[in-house]
Parts: sequence; structure tokens; C-alpha cells
Amino acid sequence: VQLQASGGGLVQPGGSLRLSCAASGSIFSINDMGWYRQDTGKQRELVATITRGAITNYADSVKGRFTIFRDNARNTVYLQMNNLKPEDTAVYYCNAEIKGSRLGVNRGYWGQGTQVTVSS
Repeated sequence: VQLQASGGGLVQPGGSLRLSCAASGSIFSINDMGWYRQDTGKQRELVATITRGAITNYADSVKGRFTIFRDNARNTVYLQMNNLKPEDTAVYYCNAEIKGSRLGVNRGYWGQGTQVTVSS
């Protein structure tokens, strides 16, 4: 199983970006999916999560600016980021709980990370 993240880049304050993360490989089902971020010298922190039934959870710092959504048919999770601020600068990682077979157990997988830089 692999998670491939994309969509990062350099954007000015107030701008927008959309991150995508597609899961591939031997997948029976995907449960919770989410985005985390890590800035240099800091611990990785939760940004947003979404259940298979589309129940969402956000860090207080991004509420009202970021939206997480998923396409279960494409095994893909997205993060729409609006009104970006310099403090949103970080490497963003996607995460997914995936069951590889009907009788298997859920395992957590991480994507490779994508850099988001917010600067004028």
C-alpha cells in the first residue's frame, strides 16, 4: 500500500492550495484519513481528519479556513486550504487507516509529505 501526496507549493498570504493524497495497492477498505503537518524543529501536529462516513475534525488553528473531503471511489483524500497564513508553512503528510483484505486488520500508512510555504 502506498499513499501519494501532491499539491504543495509556494503561495502568498491569503492564497489557496489544494492537497491531494491517493492510496494505491492492496486495499480492501479505508477507514479514517487525515492530514498532519510538521514545521522545522516542531512536532508533527494534526490538521484535519475525516471518517469513511465523512465526519470531520479540525485543529482549532485551521477551522474556517481548511476543508477536508474524500472520494471513496478513488481512495483519495483532499485538503482545501484557503486564506493561508505564514504559520501554515510546513511539510504536510497524509495518513490513512487501511485494511488490506477482508480478514485483515487496520494499519496506519503515511504519505511522503508535500511542502507548503506561505510567504510574500
